Amino acid sequence: MSTNLRIALRFLTAKKRAMLMSLAGIVFGVGFFIVTQAQTSGFEQFFIKTILGTNGAIRIEDKIQQTIFSMKAAGHDKNVSDFEIVTPREVHKYIDGVENPELIMEALKQFRNVSGASMVVTGAVVADSSFKNDTARAYGIKLSDHLAVSDLASQVIRGDLEDFRRSPTALLIGRVLADRIQVTVGDSLILRANDQQRRYRVAAIYETGVRDIDQVRIYMHIGEARSLLKKATGATFIQVSLFDRDRAPQDAMQMELVFTHGAQGWQEREKTWLEVFRALRVSSALTVSTIILISGLGMFNTLAMIVMEKTKEIAILRSMGYTRKDISRIFIWQGIIVLVVGTVLGWMLGAGVTYGVSKLPIRIRGIFSTDSFVVAWSIWHYVAATVTAAVVVITASLVPARRAARLEPGDIIRGTSQ
Repeated sequence: MSTNLRIALRFLTAKKRAMLMSLAGIVFGVGFFIVTQAQTSGFEQFFIKTILGTNGAIRIEDKIQQTIFSMKAAGHDKNVSDFEIVTPREVHKYIDGVENPELIMEALKQFRNVSGASMVVTGAVVADSSFKNDTARAYGIKLSDHLAVSDLASQVIRGDLEDFRRSPTALLIGRVLADRIQVTVGDSLILRANDQQRRYRVAAIYETGVRDIDQVRIYMHIGEARSLLKKATGATFIQVSLFDRDRAPQDAMQMELVFTHGAQGWQEREKTWLEVFRALRVSSALTVSTIILISGLGMFNTLAMIVMEKTKEIAILRSMGYTRKDISRIFIWQGIIVLVVGTVLGWMLGAGVTYGVSKLPIRIRGIFSTDSFVVAWSIWHYVAATVTAAVVVITASLVPARRAARLEPGDIIRGTSQ
């Protein structure tokens, strides 16, 4: 242990109570910073997982029709730069639906980041039970394809997917819709659309946790959907899943150019909610950082008092040959000691509270479904908390350290030091 460090420890013990208060503030600040970031990031990641497991990473829908602007750009003069001929998405004209979905499905296999694709035919229907009717939306799917791009298998809460697979007139219905029209597994259900009605049987009930989906979406075999909705060809959209979900914007742009159909990644589709989660994460970080800031101010005051009370000791050290840098380092060492001890204890507190919070029961139904707090374990939460504490503590230590370094032995003896 260096001499400067030993002296710093002696000075710290002279103000035990004040330093312990500052240390406690650092510990709680770092710990709560980690906990709040773990919670907000956890709920954000759980929301993303729910969305990807329900609506996929990319949706290909609506054929892009050439407009006068884009056709003129295609025959541009060679002197016009490429930047000037890019057609913005706002001026595209879209035609509902996907033409030749089978060809697009086959072409998607050439994209290395694509892990699966499912064509979907949708349309508005009225669901009639023995007790009540309600508006809904039929989703015609090929079950094996759709299981590859969604979490539908794990979302089934009652019934059996194999029963749905075997029966062409079977349905998968959302829990909220099932409760509204009072049906359960095995019940008959009449779907009405396009001046025709057909009787089906509920094979299973699913729950995604997203209320807007669970109260309107009815899955059925794609052949039945085409017949009921009178859509003999094409598809409403193609749902695509990716190995690397973060590449969705780049892949969507490439798919749009290749297939001349609109393609939208999940980041763009869920931009509003992602911005909400980002704002909550920043807001919680700023709020909890005030604890560390207040502790830093307390530490600044304590170190300033030590400088005033230890002027004679500082004069002795200077007389013994200690330089201004040595004196400054002694006070900076005091800040570093509090920072290291406070950060380590804060890590332990944050990890312990995060684990405890993850076990607390809570029922959430809305944009996702969970029965307990969701937390994310990330080393970056600990890094961010440490950096925040380091900036505050080192800043609070520098001013008293510089003041102590400016003290001259002669001035201290004459009583004229400032």
